[in-house]
Amino acid sequence: MVITPSKLNSYIIFKLPSAYLCGVRTRYVDSEKCIVTVKHSWINQNPFKSMFWAVQGMAAEFTTGALMMSKVQSTGKKISMLVTANSATYTKKATGKITFTCHDGLLVDELLEKAIKSEAGETLSMQSVGVDEAGDVVSTFNFEWSVKLKL
Repeated sequence: MVITPSKLNSYIIFKLPSAYLCGVRTRYVDSEKCIVTVKHSWINQNPFKSMFWAVQGMAAEFTTGALMMSKVQSTGKKISMLVTANSATYTKKATGKITFTCHDGLLVDELLEKAIKSEAGETLSMQSVGVDEAGDVVSTFNFEWSVKLKL
């Protein structure tokens, strides 16, 4: 099955309903990158009238997770995947439409190839950067993904 933005958005509705209610939407996905947007609104704001950090985290994680899911699926193997660590830096108040992008698709290919060959757990740090409508970086997230071939 080819993973598309509409299929990922359906996935969000049924598997991540809080992300859907907060406005997280996949806009683009290919073998190298994933783009997800979320718009600041009353349901996802903090008391300072900007986007709550956890909503930014949901959108950012989904960019990395969507790439990981599509790559795992394309191997045809049973591979477990799990976020084992994450960190974030916030550089500007998040208001308006925020676009998160992860460009680490090719790194995922290398990781999965190594995990399949070694049959051991492997990890990869993936980065997602959120920018506002003016093009300014509002936050940068790093997620460490662990994968392991199920035997």
